This record gives sequence, C-alpha cells and structure tokens, in this order.
Amino acid sequence: MSGLCDAVEQFLPHLAGIEIEGVRFTTDVVLIAAVRGDEGTCPACSKSSTRVHSRYQRTLTDAPVTGRVIRILLKVRRFFCDNPECCSKTFAEQVNGLTRRWSRMSEGFRRMLTAIGLALAGRAGARLASELGMPASRDRLLRLVRALPDPPISDITVLGVDDFAIKRGHHYGTVLIDCETRKVVDMLLGRDAEPLTAWLQERPSPAVICRDRASAYAEAARTAAPEAVQVADRFHLWKNLATAAAKCVARHKSCLDEPIDMAPGEPAEALSAEPTGAMAERRRAHHALVHELLAQGAGFRQIARHLGWSHRTVSKYAHAATWQELLVGQKPRPSLVDSFKPHLVRRIGEGCLKASVLYREITAQGFTGSYAIVRKFIEQYRTKPDLARVPRPPSVRQVTGWICRHPDNLVSRDTEQLRKILNRCQELRAAVDLVRSFADMITHLHGERLTAWIAAAEQAALPGISRFATGLTADLAAVTAGLSLPFSSGPVEGNVNRIKMIKRQMYGRAGFPLLRKRVLLAG
Repeated sequence: MSGLCDAVEQFLPHLAGIEIEGVRFTTDVVLIAAVRGDEGTCPACSKSSTRVHSRYQRTLTDAPVTGRVIRILLKVRRFFCDNPECCSKTFAEQVNGLTRRWSRMSEGFRRMLTAIGLALAGRAGARLASELGMPASRDRLLRLVRALPDPPISDITVLGVDDFAIKRGHHYGTVLIDCETRKVVDMLLGRDAEPLTAWLQERPSPAVICRDRASAYAEAARTAAPEAVQVADRFHLWKNLATAAAKCVARHKSCLDEPIDMAPGEPAEALSAEPTGAMAERRRAHHALVHELLAQGAGFRQIARHLGWSHRTVSKYAHAATWQELLVGQKPRPSLVDSFKPHLVRRIGEGCLKASVLYREITAQGFTGSYAIVRKFIEQYRTKPDLARVPRPPSVRQVTGWICRHPDNLVSRDTEQLRKILNRCQELRAAVDLVRSFADMITHLHGERLTAWIAAAEQAALPGISRFATGLTADLAAVTAGLSLPFSSGPVEGNVNRIKMIKRQMYGRAGFPLLRKRVLLAG
C-alpha cells in the first residue's frame, strides 16, 4: 500500500495530506483514506489541538481519472479546542487543498466545475460536465459561480464607461472598463448618473474617463471625479457625423441623378409655367428615366429591380403621360385594359405574345380601347433588354458611404460618380470638405483645430452637419480631449460585444447578478 500511496502523491498531489488505506473498484473508484497527522488546527482561533472529541466519515467526490468518478471515504476526527477564549468548543479537521467545511466535493473538483460554469453557465455546462465524467446539475454549476468572490479592484488610471442592454428597450446597465488592461472592473444596474456617481465616490478618482456623449455619464464624472479628464469617444463622434452627412445628402437628393437632356424640338416656352423645386426636379428626372427604359422594351418588374424601386412606383411613373401628373394632388387614372387583365395574363401564360391576336380577342369581349394600350401591356412580358448600359442613380446611403470613406479606399467608378455629383452640387462639395477635415482631426489627433472647424461648419449652414457642429459646443472640452488624446472607448465597445455574447449564451434567462459574475470572472 505504501507504493500505491507514493504513486498517488506523484499523480494526485492534492491527496498528499491523507493516508490511503484501501481502494475499492465498482462503477466508481472508491478510496478509503484517513487524514494524516496527530493534531488539528482550529479554524476560528488557529490554535492546534491533539485532544480528539470523536470520529466520523465523510464522502467527497473528486475529479475523475480516465473518465471514472473518484469518491473518497475520508475518516475525519473532531478535536476539542483548548483555547478558552475561542468561541468554538470543538472543530473538525480539514485537509489543505482537498476539503472545506460542509462541502461534499474536493477543492480540485470544485475548481473544475466552477470553470465549466463560468464558461458555459447552466444547461450547456451540465452537459459538458456529464460527458467529462463529472455529473453535476445546472443549479449546482450556477451556485458555484454565484459563490465566487468578486475580483479586487485596483486603482484605475483610465476608466472606460458605456451602457449595455440587459433587456433591449426595457432595462440597461453600465459597464466599467480599465482601458489599460482592457478588463471589466464592474457592472452597474441602470445607465443614469446616480449609480456611476456612487461607484466613483467610493474609490480613488481616475485620471481619465472615456465615455460616449451621453449627458448622464458626463454629469456623474463632473460630480464624483471633477479632476478627471473626460474624453469623448472618437467612434461615436464619427458615427454622429456620418448620420449628419446622410441628412445633408438626403436634402440634396435631386443632385444625385444624372441630368436628363431635353428632347430635340421641345419648345422652351413649355417650361415657363412648370413647377419648380427639388420635388419637381426629381419627378421630372425619374419620369424621363422610366420612359426611356420603357422605350427600350423593358418591363415594369425589370425596371423596378434595376432601379431598386417598388413595382408600384415604376407603374406610377410609366402610366403618367407627363411628369406634372405625379405632383401632389394628382392620382393615376384607371386603364381600359384593367377588366381584361385576367384573360390577357392567362393567354400570355399559354405562350401567346402577339398583340394583334390578343387585341381581337378582348375586342370581341367588349374592349373599347386602342390597340396601343394592349401592345404596351404585352411588352412587359416579352424578352427583356440588357439595362446594364443605363446608369442606376446612386442612393443616399451609397453617396454617404463615398463621402465618409477615405478617397484612397474608393474604386475608380465610385470616385468618378462622386466627382460628377460634387460638380453639380456645391453644397455637397462643402459637406465633403468638412467631413474629410473632421476625419483628419480624428486620425491625426488635431484637437486644436476643432474650434475653427465648428465655426466653418456653422457658417456653411448645411443640413445636419451644421447642427452636429453646434451640438459639439455643449461638450466641447470632452470632444477636444477625444480629438487630442490617444485614449478611446475601443476596449469598452469590445467588452460590450462580449457581454452580448455571454447574455445570449444563457438564452436571456439569467439575471443581472449571474451575468455580472460571468463577465467579471470568465477570463
């Protein structure tokens, strides 16, 4: 048995504090053992004692070996505590690294189950533990995770703050990051100023606080850490500017389409009394574009796919004889062919695409319209021409992307389209200059240029961008620091994504305390 004990000490060092008296092989491996040594240490006063009060046997589950569960039948002594000042009269002996009070598992087994619980939580963790020979219920895994102490919080120099959704649209929390170590230091319920204020008041003030432009976090930092430098996150600044640029592009949407040449011979006086404005120009251009595609033999559905419009919109433009009919207050007129569409669609499905034949058939049924109406209806079902040669007008989102991307990252086709648009619209050219100037400040940290940029943006009076510039003045110090200092909320955003992953892994069933434990302790 001494050789067995030596082997156990080599391969299972956590059993070095017990004396193995026998081994019984059943479905599980059962070790019969006793605690080594002649004395015990009182956990209350740390005094040693050799007076034995009684003996009993406790069963411990240990980590499996080769997939087989290990159970230890441990003979334990209870000692008298000889210290008269101690509150405990008797105590049970413990084995360092193996046992703890009231526990039915070894410390190694506890650490393994706890690691599984932190990584996978309840049901998934229980399934993995069972496959590894460590059967445990999901409740046991969650209890082990909840029992873990919070990691200590050291002094933080650069603190990152952001909110995250506990239940999107209903409940939110605040996550706090040490931006130097990129680790989560704490999580708070709510995204108001009060929880963050209380947290900052209990600890030494950080030197820098990275945050988004939310007023609640700014107020908490001013109240609880007035000496800290507040840094507005550059990612959120750029995102807000991109939204403002999209509003500016949408306001000048009529400038995105290629100009339509006037048909030869059209009298100039025909335009003298026509409506003016952005809406009228857009209606004119779209009407001319649709009728140009129809003249090439394209059908409604093909035009809709090519232009990215709905079938109803294409039909509205196609049935309008002039673009003035499309202005507000005008309604499309019904067609004489509407009552005969079921018959025409059925015959076309049978392979008949000859307009003269179908015209005679519906005339016999009472159709009173012209042959041209029937031919126009049938043309949309004939062979479709290639529309690749007809340029598709860029969308607001596309143009906004061209403006907000670095010019070197644009393909030549996009660069050329953007150049043509800017040549047609001086307001968008001014917007591009402002956006790229702000991007240069973000990239090269030229915060000293911010005041001049705000003045130029306000003077330009561009929709969206000018309002964005005015809004920066309410948080000017933090924005200037964000464009001058190397700190940012990048680590915060990465940990917010990690919180989302852990939350979804638990299928939304975990409460905030368990979510907080897993985020703080799971690596």
